[in-house]
Amino acid sequence: MELRENERIDDLQRNGYRIIQNKERFCFGMDAVLLSGFAQVKPGERVIDLGTGTGIIPLLLEAKYEGDHYTGLEIQRDMADMALRSVALNGLGHKITIIEGDICNAGDLLGLACFDVVTSNPPYMNDAHGLKNPDLPKAIARHEVLCTLEDVVREAARLLRPGGRFYMVHRPHRLIEIITALTSHKLEPKRMKLVHPYIDKEANMVLIEAVRGGRSMIKVEAPIVVYKEPGIYTDEIYEVYGY
Repeated sequence: MELRENERIDDLQRNGYRIIQNKERFCFGMDAVLLSGFAQVKPGERVIDLGTGTGIIPLLLEAKYEGDHYTGLEIQRDMADMALRSVALNGLGHKITIIEGDICNAGDLLGLACFDVVTSNPPYMNDAHGLKNPDLPKAIARHEVLCTLEDVVREAARLLRPGGRFYMVHRPHRLIEIITALTSHKLEPKRMKLVHPYIDKEANMVLIEAVRGGRSMIKVEAPIVVYKEPGIYTDEIYEVYGY
């Protein structure tokens, strides 16, 4: 597999799968891994990941579940190219499709009510939160430069069949916005799990499952604690990573 400048191949510790990443662009983090552990895919279901980056979530979900097909949508051409080459590297071209395109018109691009599951690890910060990274690819991944929370939720709702499930990882400080956006697009929050870096620290991530057209009732699951102590993961994190 040909690598571009600054690219490397990392072992995903799942089914022998590997992924191409570029340290100068944007490498996947704990949030993507936790989302893949939180999301659920039933046999035969069709899945799409919005803003897939290097394709980490489709790769991890394909390794874990027996879904029919996985699609990753990514607007940045070089990131989509890395994802496509990672799919080829793992011989998964028959199971994972990478499409270069804009989340903001995903429904028009891919078809309405065509997926059973939508996942997304979207940009967390809007103009009111944090400084934009001067490096545009990293800014696009972290800040709402090319799409907003509203865009992601709206298009997820358009892509999902009735009863389909949307899984997202985001920041707790935007939880009110998240729930408001979900319910306004008939995506009913059904499961929520907070993620704490340490047991005595406040949550810094939230995982949410919403169902298109679901009834109003949410289950708040036991939180995830990432570290026992600096540099040492809790047993739950090792389980999510597949160790």
